[in-house]
Amino acid sequence: MKETVSVKNIGLRGVTVADTKISFIDGLKGILIYRGYRIEELAERSTFMETAYLLLKGYLPSPSELVDFDNDVKKARDVPDFVYSCLRALPKNADPMDVLQACVPILATADSDLSGETREENLRMATRLIAGVPAVTAAWNRIRNDLEPLPPDPSLTHAANFLWQLSGAMPAEDTARDLDCCLILHADHTFNASTFACREVCSTRAHMYAAVAAGVGALSGSLHGGANTRVMAMLMELESETDIAQWVKSRIERGERIMGMGHAVYKTMDPRAKYLKDMATRLGITKGMEKLDQLSKLVEETAVAEFDKRGKTEIRPNVDFYSAPVYHMMGIPRDIFTAIFAISRIAGWCSHIIEEKFGEAQGKPMLYRPQAEYVGNYCGLIGCEYEPAEERLEA
Repeated sequence: MKETVSVKNIGLRGVTVADTKISFIDGLKGILIYRGYRIEELAERSTFMETAYLLLKGYLPSPSELVDFDNDVKKARDVPDFVYSCLRALPKNADPMDVLQACVPILATADSDLSGETREENLRMATRLIAGVPAVTAAWNRIRNDLEPLPPDPSLTHAANFLWQLSGAMPAEDTARDLDCCLILHADHTFNASTFACREVCSTRAHMYAAVAAGVGALSGSLHGGANTRVMAMLMELESETDIAQWVKSRIERGERIMGMGHAVYKTMDPRAKYLKDMATRLGITKGMEKLDQLSKLVEETAVAEFDKRGKTEIRPNVDFYSAPVYHMMGIPRDIFTAIFAISRIAGWCSHIIEEKFGEAQGKPMLYRPQAEYVGNYCGLIGCEYEPAEERLEA
């Protein structure tokens, strides 16, 4: 009996699996591009609706195209009543990401384009998902707190309407704009775990909702979208710590992680984190939460200094590190943080699904079918000899 061990391509790191025209990352230089546009320019000058259109269709819309797209999303904010009935039947302690993942297939049952195979039908499904994911997330937060879901307000922007439906309070204009910017920053990130999950599922010719449900599941993991929730838990733990710098140093000395530090691709500061860091400072002042902002920055400064001493100059804050305090300052419940990620990333997921389905990239569409190297028990070409249960020795 022979057993071998292989370490080839663990986690598919560095393995190119497909071409894409949607987004590009230069991890060494800290560059993120959507359809040719730098994330910095989109964060400064665009809106989430415009960015979503860019990702889905490949170009920035004309004023009339943007108005039409925005109106289509607004019309789709009214999810069917049976979705709310399903939400009311769930345990109120259910995790919001589990609820969201369960609701995506429920939304599918009401989509008249579900069996459609054209690009236009898939674009319409994407529009409904962009509207439906925040609607379901906000409704669940209301229902689990014994409150009725609120109707959408067509006078509000995408981000402002979500904050309204989530809390029942009209958000300040600058807070809504900040959330809109967050949605732009999170909208796509090439072949991350959740996007790859979407593309892999739709490569089987499954419909868009099935692929998105897989993306939500992947995003819920603590090593992916769930990381910002763990960052906030860390910051709340540190509020009672008397020596923050020593806590950080001791943790690094023990080889433990500082949540929100380091990235699988970026070898410098995540370009999205720069915007969120400035946003945290501004929100800290306007919301009276300067201490939280100062705490975040102290953790960052101490951790970076300690990593630099150890020659790990590539470990810098990622998008999760500052999105956590930003969302907290906006009044968003901690367990909703990852769902905010999904509300944004739905634009990127749907864009990648459409690219996968309709062959925008070279070699597509094509069923994903990777190989694995077997490293288990080996008993020759004929396999191991089966022994009846009564003849097997007790372990």
